[in-house]
Amino acid sequence: MITVSVCMIVKDEEKILRRCLNSLKGLADEIIIVDTGSRDATKQIAAEFTDKIYDFEWKMDFSAARNYSFTKATMEYIYTADADEVIDEENRQRFLLLKQKLLPEIEIVQMKYGNQLSYNTTYNFNEEYRPKLYRRLRSFRWIDPLHERVSLAPLVYDSDIVITHMPVISHAKRDFRNFQETIRQTGQLSIKLYEMYAKELYIAGEDEDFNEAFVYFRTFADRDECSDREGKIYECILVRCLRQQGDSIGMMKYALRNLADGKGSSEVCYELGEYYMNMGDYMEAILWYYNAAYEAEYELNIHYGGDYPLKCLAQCYQSLGDLQQEEAFMTLYNNWSMNNKE
Repeated sequence: MITVSVCMIVKDEEKILRRCLNSLKGLADEIIIVDTGSRDATKQIAAEFTDKIYDFEWKMDFSAARNYSFTKATMEYIYTADADEVIDEENRQRFLLLKQKLLPEIEIVQMKYGNQLSYNTTYNFNEEYRPKLYRRLRSFRWIDPLHERVSLAPLVYDSDIVITHMPVISHAKRDFRNFQETIRQTGQLSIKLYEMYAKELYIAGEDEDFNEAFVYFRTFADRDECSDREGKIYECILVRCLRQQGDSIGMMKYALRNLADGKGSSEVCYELGEYYMNMGDYMEAILWYYNAAYEAEYELNIHYGGDYPLKCLAQCYQSLGDLQQEEAFMTLYNNWSMNNKE
């Protein structure tokens, strides 16, 4: 049977930490808690489960904190947990079986991260695989019977273990501050963080968050080396920002740019629908909401290609007095919501 170090970074998690650690009882051979500045009872609760509690000065860098937590681990494998995760009894049994049966050559185990659509996370799937269990010390192996070489790719196993994501608050405001601080310090975000910032804006951002992000995403509009994917993303952000700023000329500029290749984004079509509905031009709004739902593809938030425009279509037809169409689109809206519910 393998041994497992649970490594966690926490801050002010008194409401949910005990729930998480109770679900890890019997799975962890040691628990490492790295606290980045809690002012509540987080460390006292952690002490009920482990004496391996460490303070780490927060540096606006989650990777630095996680790397520090890994240096404290001593078991064969490291399991990364967040305080808002729970493993139910069925999946605890799967985890125990995994500990007993895991082949020694496996270096990374992926587990299904579930309940994603419940809490405005930056992921557009209710369940997806994430790497969660890592061999602490890696063994390099030679492969091929001739012209031998060292295998560099880790051996990954996709398990059937499901981890339930159950936050009690949104971390969006914290994340937006971190994005802006990273931009301030480095002048840019990695390609991954560029997309994650845009996703989180479209999933959980308010007008003020979009306005704060506007300048950064605007810099991508004039870059010759900008990729098609980066272009679609900044177009979605700028169209939303400029609509809410009342700059219809600027909004149309980037909306047309987005639609020019025939592969328009649902978010942009939706924003055009919002623009025309706010003007009281319901027929034009219907055209763009319909495109958002059926003709375009979402870039950042699955809802912009589904329930959001369907509900707006029902509202437009209600305003036009077409009760038959209103009922039809409300049925589609309810069906979409039911099929994609948490």
